[in-house]
Amino acid sequence: MYNQVVEEDIRSIGEDLKPIANKLSGKTLLITGGAGFLGNYFLLTIEHLNKNVLTEPCKVISVDNFITGMKYQIGESGNFKAIKHDIVKPLKIDEKIDYIIHAAGIGSPKFYRIYKIETIDVGVLGTRNVLEMAKEKKVKSFMFFSSSEVYGDPDPRFVPTPETYYGNVSCTGPRSNYDESKRLGETLCVAYNEMHNIPVKMVRPFNVYGPGMREDDYRVIPNFVANAFKGNPLPIYGEGHQTRTFCYITDAMIGFFKMLLSEHNKESFNVGTQEGETSMEELAGMIAEIFGNKVQVRKAPGLNDAYGKSEPKRRCPDITKIRTLLDYHPKVDLRTGLKRFIKWAAEEYSIKSEIVTEVKNSF
Repeated sequence: MYNQVVEEDIRSIGEDLKPIANKLSGKTLLITGGAGFLGNYFLLTIEHLNKNVLTEPCKVISVDNFITGMKYQIGESGNFKAIKHDIVKPLKIDEKIDYIIHAAGIGSPKFYRIYKIETIDVGVLGTRNVLEMAKEKKVKSFMFFSSSEVYGDPDPRFVPTPETYYGNVSCTGPRSNYDESKRLGETLCVAYNEMHNIPVKMVRPFNVYGPGMREDDYRVIPNFVANAFKGNPLPIYGEGHQTRTFCYITDAMIGFFKMLLSEHNKESFNVGTQEGETSMEELAGMIAEIFGNKVQVRKAPGLNDAYGKSEPKRRCPDITKIRTLLDYHPKVDLRTGLKRFIKWAAEEYSIKSEIVTEVKNSF
């Protein structure tokens, strides 16, 4: 059903979660955005835990409206039910719900500049609807997927950026419909905690990547890799000096589950890696090297106004809080993660070329 890289990833995540996974035994989890990149990893992980770890299966209900065209990697079963629904509209579910992961959202600048108002709606109206569900069901834990974009373009004095940094965000700029809806989503979570005692957690992921990202996502790693497979130059938007740290999906998932199953409510947590801050120019060079230096790197205009000059200059999390409170320690270095992503993408994208064959044979 899915390839070797994903199978290895899921086994690795499952092994690391063994000490805490049984909190999910016999419980029901609702996830919004379950057909997305992160959502599918949650579903695959719980499927693995059900088969190999949990004493009783965890039932999952996934809600998605497929606005960005993703699909599920598992089929419906007695432990998994899929509902096609736009959570901007109120949702009615009869089953008990113990945990909620609110991962619905439009995260790629390519798509959130196309769906400008929909992005705001899912971040604000959708979040309120799901919080109302959490209130009705008296859930054990509610995890809202916020974003590192809540920090905007941080002052260099606050890089690595701690959760206490208030952010440097434009409310009218080309990224504002995404950034500000995530910020208001966190405000809603805190308000529901204070007014209705909902056990909320807000996760701020930093550049999570891995198998399952769309070829046409236009976020930097899938964009570079898709172009490399086709023999095209790797396009750098702007000057290429903007920096990021990149977190491979297995490390991120461990952080997400540790947050969900913790008792640290009314808290925001950075999830990512603090090591290896890398410029886009350096990243392009690393990927070109993995491809045997058979592709070039060139500067190019961005797809829309959310790329290039409007991009944050630096993005690097301070992960002291999650490391200290939840024993979170990312393990996968950037080069290893890139090779795993490329190996997966070589099969998934089904691109036939000499470069693809050579790269696959080099791993």
